[in-house]
Amino acid sequence: MGDLPGITSRLPYLAELGVDALWITPFYPSPQHDHGYDVADYRDVEPTYGTLADFDTLAARAHELGLRVIVDIVPNHTSWDHPWFRAALAGDEAARERYVFRPGRGAHGEEPPNNWLAMFGGGAWERVEDGSWYLHLFDRSQPDLNWLNPEVHADFERTLRFWLDRGADGFRIDVAHALIKQDGLPDVDDPPAYIDGTAPGGPMWDRPEVHEIYREWHRVLAEYPGERMAVGEAWAPTPESTARFVRHDELQQTFNFHWLVADYSAAAFRKVVDDTLDTLRPVGASATWVLGNHDVVRPPTRYGGGERGVARTRAATLLMLALPGSAYLYQGEELGLEQVDVPEAARQDPDFLNGRGPGRDGCRVPIPWSGEAPPYGFGPGAGQPWLPQPADWAERSVEAEQADPASTLAFYTGALALRRRRIAEGWAEDREIEWLDLGADVLAFRRGEVTVLMNFGTAAVPVPDGEVLLASGLVEDAVPTDTAVWVSRAR
Repeated sequence: MGDLPGITSRLPYLAELGVDALWITPFYPSPQHDHGYDVADYRDVEPTYGTLADFDTLAARAHELGLRVIVDIVPNHTSWDHPWFRAALAGDEAARERYVFRPGRGAHGEEPPNNWLAMFGGGAWERVEDGSWYLHLFDRSQPDLNWLNPEVHADFERTLRFWLDRGADGFRIDVAHALIKQDGLPDVDDPPAYIDGTAPGGPMWDRPEVHEIYREWHRVLAEYPGERMAVGEAWAPTPESTARFVRHDELQQTFNFHWLVADYSAAAFRKVVDDTLDTLRPVGASATWVLGNHDVVRPPTRYGGGERGVARTRAATLLMLALPGSAYLYQGEELGLEQVDVPEAARQDPDFLNGRGPGRDGCRVPIPWSGEAPPYGFGPGAGQPWLPQPADWAERSVEAEQADPASTLAFYTGALALRRRRIAEGWAEDREIEWLDLGADVLAFRRGEVTVLMNFGTAAVPVPDGEVLLASGLVEDAVPTDTAVWVSRAR
């Protein structure tokens, strides 16, 4: 399954890779209907994954290695196994007020309170024994909390302090834009549009009142020494609305998903960069850049698959690492892993189980560490881990790629080391870029003394004047297609 001691044992690998921090997805007690995002107790560890003492050991070892630890927090909903929700179903009115319960419509309350849909399929309401309904924007095992209730605010403040006191350096906030729902919970004109993202905002997403919650959390973080931070998963409809989450008294960062969903083209990538930097500049916040995560198809597969997909991902990553702000890498990107076609019998994602396509299991398969066959060093035993690994992953294992100076792992390690040096030499203060016009299929900019170029076209393009610092592929006299390069300008 993987556990906290297992993560601790792999921390030296992360330090050698050259990252600054580790974000761990939820490890709390949970019935695991949604890979731990259905939390039954926010201030303990799922026994499958270890103990609170194991977390303490992990945090201490990470800090010894110069790594920060980011804890995933899930404030929109709990598990239906949470003591609050169990009490609510048992008739405790105070507990019920912590969730969104409503009477049904129709002559006998047999119809749901409104026409909202759930992200994992079906309606967003579930009826209980007394005839009332509770809201769940995700799976029915994940009842939404009522953030208009002061008790919810107070309990999450206790949770933040609990993990900060144990050495957490910050938090990743799950569906940070969803906590507040519009008064009256009105029907929507086109329910599916609020699920597939074609309708912005609405009565359940990105409500203005949500920002006061993050002002409260900002004040909590500010009480602790060091650089404590929070990054929001805010699928806001525009860069402008995303920027509102990172005003000076709110979150330190939000994930920038607009690049993650952008087409693979020079024009699309440039628009995301311009829109992001333009909207963050007025609030004085730094950007985040991300190509993949545990909810989306892995970048090499999105970008065409096979060697072409890996080449494009390496190029996009090198471009990303040159941009001002923070870059987030998803485990396995540094190995060039593609999406796995997980057998249907092994899939566990509620998206799939509720009939909404293949689900997200294909990007969550445990990465290969060593050896020639599953589980490739993932855990001490033999056989497949909790999601089955492909039979052809031996050449993509950490062990295999560490032995190959031309591997994707070697490329990522070199790129992160070079980025760290450039930041130490002035990039930290130089938060602007200067675009260069080198053709419609070429994306190029300068940042300080470095020229960055990525070739999206079919023909090779000249290498900019200067010393080649790093390239995502083989660069001799020209930059081939699907390749990026950093060049130090000749003085």
